Amino acid sequence: MQTACQAVQHQRGRRQYNKLRNLLKDARHDCILFANEFQQHCYLPREGGEPMEKWQTRSIYNAAVWYYHHCQDRMPVVMVTEDEEAIQQYGSETEGVFVISFKNYLDNFWPDLKAAHELCDSILQSRREKESENQESHGKEYPEHLPAEVLEAGVKSGCYVQGILNVNKHRAQIEAFVRLQGASCKDSGRVVGILQKNWRDYVVTFPSKEEVQSQGKNAQKVLVTPWDYRIPKIRISTQQAGALQDFRVVVRIDSWESTSVYPNGHFVRVLGRIGDLEGEIATILVENSISVVPFSEAQMCEMPVNSPEKPWKVSPEEEKRRKDLRKTHLVFSIDPKGCEDVDDALSVRTLHNGNLELGVHIADVTHFVAPNSYIDVEARTRATTYYLADRRYDMLPPVLSADLCSLLGGVDRYAVSVMWELNKTSYEIKQVWYGRTIIRSAYKLFYEAAQELLDGNFSILDEIPEFKDLDEKSRQARLEELVWAIGKLTNIARHIRAQRDGCGALELEGVEVRVELDERKNIHDLIPRQPLEVHETVAECMILANHWVAKKIWESFPHQALLRQHPPPHQEFFAELRECAKAKGFDIDTRSNKTLADSLDKADDPNDPIVNKLLRSMATQAMSNALYFSTGSCAEEDFHHYGLALDKYTHFTSPIRRYSDMIVHRLLMAAISKDRKEEIKENLLSNKDLEELCRHINNRNRAAQHSQKQSTELFQCMYFKDKDPDTEARCIADGVIYSIRTNGVLVFIPRFGIKGAAYLKNKDGLVISCGLDSRSEWKPGSLQRCQNKITSTPTGGDPVTFHLFDHVTVRISVQALRCHSDTIRLEIISNKPYKMSSTELCRQSSLLLKSELVKEVTRSVEEAQLAQEIKGKVIEEEYQEYCQSKGGSLYTLLEKIRDLALLDVSNNYGI
Repeated sequence: MQTACQAVQHQRGRRQYNKLRNLLKDARHDCILFANEFQQHCYLPREGGEPMEKWQTRSIYNAAVWYYHHCQDRMPVVMVTEDEEAIQQYGSETEGVFVISFKNYLDNFWPDLKAAHELCDSILQSRREKESENQESHGKEYPEHLPAEVLEAGVKSGCYVQGILNVNKHRAQIEAFVRLQGASCKDSGRVVGILQKNWRDYVVTFPSKEEVQSQGKNAQKVLVTPWDYRIPKIRISTQQAGALQDFRVVVRIDSWESTSVYPNGHFVRVLGRIGDLEGEIATILVENSISVVPFSEAQMCEMPVNSPEKPWKVSPEEEKRRKDLRKTHLVFSIDPKGCEDVDDALSVRTLHNGNLELGVHIADVTHFVAPNSYIDVEARTRATTYYLADRRYDMLPPVLSADLCSLLGGVDRYAVSVMWELNKTSYEIKQVWYGRTIIRSAYKLFYEAAQELLDGNFSILDEIPEFKDLDEKSRQARLEELVWAIGKLTNIARHIRAQRDGCGALELEGVEVRVELDERKNIHDLIPRQPLEVHETVAECMILANHWVAKKIWESFPHQALLRQHPPPHQEFFAELRECAKAKGFDIDTRSNKTLADSLDKADDPNDPIVNKLLRSMATQAMSNALYFSTGSCAEEDFHHYGLALDKYTHFTSPIRRYSDMIVHRLLMAAISKDRKEEIKENLLSNKDLEELCRHINNRNRAAQHSQKQSTELFQCMYFKDKDPDTEARCIADGVIYSIRTNGVLVFIPRFGIKGAAYLKNKDGLVISCGLDSRSEWKPGSLQRCQNKITSTPTGGDPVTFHLFDHVTVRISVQALRCHSDTIRLEIISNKPYKMSSTELCRQSSLLLKSELVKEVTRSVEEAQLAQEIKGKVIEEEYQEYCQSKGGSLYTLLEKIRDLALLDVSNNYGI
């Protein structure tokens, strides 16, 4: 019972509670947690003055009786307790519900168990000692926060609101929502509060040495400042405040007295020194509730073995069950150079009837991850692979993500395939096949090589390992076969894209960068690349597979399929986009995704390509986030995906790094079994459970996006922190004004991918003034803001006006904050574009700095990623100790490539 679990947690300590949790997680023990306190007929309110243990015993018994009747009185229920009074009171009260002691339970149900009585005596003695310790330390139970009569009067008078507590079981230790109850129809169900549970962890900073000394005798009670601005200071008791003042520390809130401004908490652990890279990364993880603990021994024991001594191979049973494509299909993958976690591959061939067959083959992860296994529970908890600026934390162990579930070249692998028969000329889809397959990828291509072959440049063959050691005749034959396949795939992708474009698919592209690795898988260099057509070819094939799988699982399970929806954005969110475009003479029509896409394509300034990029960025920011949902929770007309212009969409193509895709794979397998009228072996989730899981995955995705953003900002600050903004040339850059505010402007710096505010009026009330040499200085004066411009009028000086999309020269510095994260500070030093010297132009080639890489490739709005489906796969050195992936410090890399910066060669301003 839930009540019993909570009793163990609060009365027996964390160690015993963790043991109980592990039992519940282990599917082999058939332990089920029944949330009796949230069940209408099982919940019992605690009576006034009733001891906690008596209420717990009464609640558990009441739930046992309800469960017995719920099973139609056919299944006896045994309640085990050491409360003799409860045994006497309830033992014979309900027929079929037995209330007995633990000793009698062993005697009657485990008669052959050796030393059962000794075990019982040991447990009872341990419990008596624990109770004795608790009585000595506490002396009394916790009092109620407010008496029941006060609460009732408060609800009637309107001082308090009565609601329903909704707890997400995946985040039960972090938060809960309160919804109104018994109110009007209009307000019923409205969320009126968010409760943070008292064991939520917060990263804090201790006061400085001077502040601690000023407290004198009260130094044991310290107010620490949370890293998160939104959280108030927390009072903790410690004698180590002086020793911890230079560290990021985790504390946990215990209570918050109604008469106090500050909550009370206690020290948990130290993360690292303030400003230290690992400590700051740990802070980001804790603040986003991201757990990166090592994969446990139990989880790793479930993993298959693939070693030189015991190589993995296809089993005879699977050969019978799967369609074998190894000798009939030319299967190959196209990924970033150096990629090892290959989760998708493609094929295309001509059928006997002259039609074409297009195939998308995805790693069969769910073959190795059984539902409710240890590793499945861990993957479900993580929900996604977390990508930070310089590292990633995998959802699955490397033996799967980089080995047996990676569709590497020349090795046999299990896959889940979707194959379409297409008309040979119109590419119209005739029929589709879904199923489990065995494949052997013939080529592991990288994007640049595939593009070279598509363009007819065959000198790239020397960089494709599969073409080495071939005689000339075999080499030519295989080359012709591969070039035909890539060309045919590209033609098919163009046709698919044209169809989506006609329905209004949005193109929100970003800068792509290839990460070059050394022999030890450390980041060696960042090589920029222009978007290649093969990128779109792969993306369109993945989108097609996701779309067709979405239709399939919805048709088979209309009320419990996991899909992905992207609702249309609110029109008011596009107001700034329309106004900015109008400043350049462009008209943005936002009535539909089709009109928006067409308008963005036309909003191109040939003299300043950065304008279109900023407009597309504004369009992205105006959109809602795409979310996973259960089809039983909303109407079919709400399934639509706005960004991709598809009526149904899901995620199927990346089960290595997304738990949602694993659920979709299981749904697809169940749908195939249903079509064959076979027994459905997959444990499908109900609509309610699936919707709850979707909320958890959406929440984890938001945490992943936030941690990406925060780690990017961390590296931006670390790069500029040690540089003198007054003397370091790298701290001066060209910026583009993209928004007007009351006391300043928002500026985008293309060279570093930085966006931020530049104030035109400082804290002293002085305004910016630009002289004849265009250099700025602060003077008394006033600001006047108009729709698309802002004018600074200094006293006794000439006014200076800044317009939207003006290029200005910006100084970059870092505002160091001891208790919170550092921030980038921008200052306009000239109202003219930044002009680079010829020496700087030579030194600063078109290579992309790291901040721009992360900003563009892992942009916060996921719809841009969906539109391209290009996965930035950075392979780092394996940390065997943690079973995680980790690369070299990107801060060190930035120092090595400090002479590199982004140059758009088509830009007249020399950005």
